[in-house]
Amino acid sequence: MSQQQISLPAKLINGGIAGIVGVTCVFPIDLAKTRLQNQRHGQQVYKSMMDCLVKTVRSEGYFGMYRGAAVNLTLVTPEKAIKLAANDFFRQHLAKNGKGLTVFKEMLAGCGAGMCQVIVTTPMEMLKIQLQDAGRLAAQKQKPVMMSPTKLVVTNTMLSRSYISGTVVSAPRAVSATQIAKELLHTQGIQGLYKGLGATLMRDVPFSILYFPLFANLNLLGKPSPEEASPFYWAFLSGCVAGSTAAVAVNPCDVVKTRLQSMNKGSTEESYNGILDCVSKIMRKEGPSAFLKGAGCRALVIAPLFGIAQVMYFVGIGEYIIDNSPLRLLSP
Repeated sequence: MSQQQISLPAKLINGGIAGIVGVTCVFPIDLAKTRLQNQRHGQQVYKSMMDCLVKTVRSEGYFGMYRGAAVNLTLVTPEKAIKLAANDFFRQHLAKNGKGLTVFKEMLAGCGAGMCQVIVTTPMEMLKIQLQDAGRLAAQKQKPVMMSPTKLVVTNTMLSRSYISGTVVSAPRAVSATQIAKELLHTQGIQGLYKGLGATLMRDVPFSILYFPLFANLNLLGKPSPEEASPFYWAFLSGCVAGSTAAVAVNPCDVVKTRLQSMNKGSTEESYNGILDCVSKIMRKEGPSAFLKGAGCRALVIAPLFGIAQVMYFVGIGEYIIDNSPLRLLSP
């Protein structure tokens, strides 16, 4: 299907559905990635992705692996919709007379898409990381003193978390994404939700610059002829390969972003004053290998996420929904 034939509402629906399906499938791996990236040298609670997931299920139950998923499921629709629609928008405006784009112009289109998506990505990641990392902090505090099973409580307005034994204690007030957002807005204003914006741009812009041209060219190889679209399985594989490649390439930026956006630290974990300070401290105290923490997890998250996205996009779920509902009035 020609990209020019796809309306903007259809693009938004395709991207949104793809994001919801993808996040539901891979969120536990994303949680493991966040916890592994936030571990400091000498304070490892988890040895690997599988060890993290097993310990999470044991201490927090099955749904503990989906801590923070509600934030992603709520905001991933506009995020993925903006990313995919913006890339197509820039590709169409950079194309001349319907001719194919050069690699440089494909990279420019990806850059534009990456810059647009951070409007939603930054607050989404900010809230998600606080919820995902709570279990790691609980396990870290529990380990040295052999505390009994713990529960997450909020002890002050700056969202610091304390973990208490579960003997005879009244039920604590569980922290939520809504509560975190309200506290950030109350204490820091809108900029509180956009903490780590620079690091998010540093990750998402290069990712999009790599991903979209790589996907477009891989997908081109699967076309039976210039006039025909590639089969859906080829679109899926192209999305997986392009997504995992770009994810691993920008993983150091993702580590920096995760560290900067983590509001709550362990008792001996240092704080960072910006991107350069974060990079410097990680390099000095943990070595270059720290920038690859969670790279495998991130590849496993991004590969199916973008593979599913491209299949939804090219199968045309959005077009079907619009053609068979009152939404067809929005389509030109």
